Amino acid sequence: MIESLLVANRGEIARRIIRTAKRLGVRAVAVHSEADADLPFVVEADEAVCVGPANPAQSYRNVEAILAAAEATGAQAIHPGYGFLSENADFARTVQARGLVWVGPGADAITAMGDKINARNLMAAAGVPVAPGTTEPATDLDAAVAAATGIGYPVMVKAAAGGGGMGMAVAADEAALRTEYDKVRAFAERMFGDGSVLIERYFPRVRHVEVQILGLADGRVVALGERECSVQRRNQKLVEESPSPAVSPELRARFLAAAVRAGEAVGYRNAGTVECLLDPATQEFFFLEMNTRLQVEHPVTELVYGVDLVEEQLRVAAGLPPTFDPDALTPRGHAIELRINAEDPKRFLPGPGVIGTWVEPTGEGVRVDSGYVAGNTVTPFYDSLLAKLVVAGADRAEAIERARTAVAGFAVAGPKNNLPFFAELLDNEEFVSGDYDTGIVGRMR
Repeated sequence: MIESLLVANRGEIARRIIRTAKRLGVRAVAVHSEADADLPFVVEADEAVCVGPANPAQSYRNVEAILAAAEATGAQAIHPGYGFLSENADFARTVQARGLVWVGPGADAITAMGDKINARNLMAAAGVPVAPGTTEPATDLDAAVAAATGIGYPVMVKAAAGGGGMGMAVAADEAALRTEYDKVRAFAERMFGDGSVLIERYFPRVRHVEVQILGLADGRVVALGERECSVQRRNQKLVEESPSPAVSPELRARFLAAAVRAGEAVGYRNAGTVECLLDPATQEFFFLEMNTRLQVEHPVTELVYGVDLVEEQLRVAAGLPPTFDPDALTPRGHAIELRINAEDPKRFLPGPGVIGTWVEPTGEGVRVDSGYVAGNTVTPFYDSLLAKLVVAGADRAEAIERARTAVAGFAVAGPKNNLPFFAELLDNEEFVSGDYDTGIVGRMR
């Protein structure tokens, strides 16, 4: 096993990785910005290094500062968490070139999946279903209009290098496409340094279902079930659950087989997620993207399968076998994750501030992965995620009931937060029925 690990991230995911590292006897090193010096992940690490000011470009995305911290602390490996540098193939290559262990997939897999058009084409060649769309970038507006005409409206206009729900817009007709194309292209150039645009069929009523995969050290790729991620705002997830209430055993078998083929197509190692769109009317699903990292919502899979995915990541990176039998994976019960964000519960606009009260719920089946405690300041420099409230039960009904109790018992004062939204959602008939789609939040508002 790896002896020392530098966590190149912040907040709840850094704290969560550190927790597993310390349980395994692995020395945990944190890097942090000046703005995060007092956060729990810094305090709980065995050693911590400040890598720059609040601006992520000067701290959490500062490759040389992070590598210098690894050298100064004698860290053997680097775990990138999610976001920041986690899907940066050049960073992965540089880490390994410096003689460090990279806790993630190979740089070639990151590169292959980092461009949505290239990823679509690779998946289609591997027999993974893909939605109708362009096989090369729409280089100008005329090309985008021609592509959309062939695909049929409405279409989704996407940044080919984007991710996490960013750089996407829906065009119902040519007039809308002419407006949205330039916006998406400009956003993509500004955010990702790549203005390539993909045009893809848009499905008005669709569910977002993803499969957790793990590429093992011996070369096998295994799937650890699916997660439902259809409760979203601005194409970004708010709630995830496993198993999906929309997926039958027969459909599940097809989902998992396709995800394994996707991983095998790029020689995948370590943890990753194959994201798909599911048409509930036809039971057809289509490849959306592959996230070449640990997902925010990994805890629901952990609770259903009884595994620690961070531990499995470390074992793969160290060339060790998994703690479980890949041929005997058995899911149990149901788990739901609620993303507690520092944002207005009505319009979902960020609301940073000083945390005056922070009381986490407890009880059977309740887990809280948090990044803050009372007295901490939620700054505007980073993602608004405060904590992940995860609940598990013998079935979906029990998980929902436990989630209601946990939300009522989660006390946060200071920054705005979306706990009131979750109280509303957990009593929403559409959500409780399990028959919902990605438009549910809009219908609630």
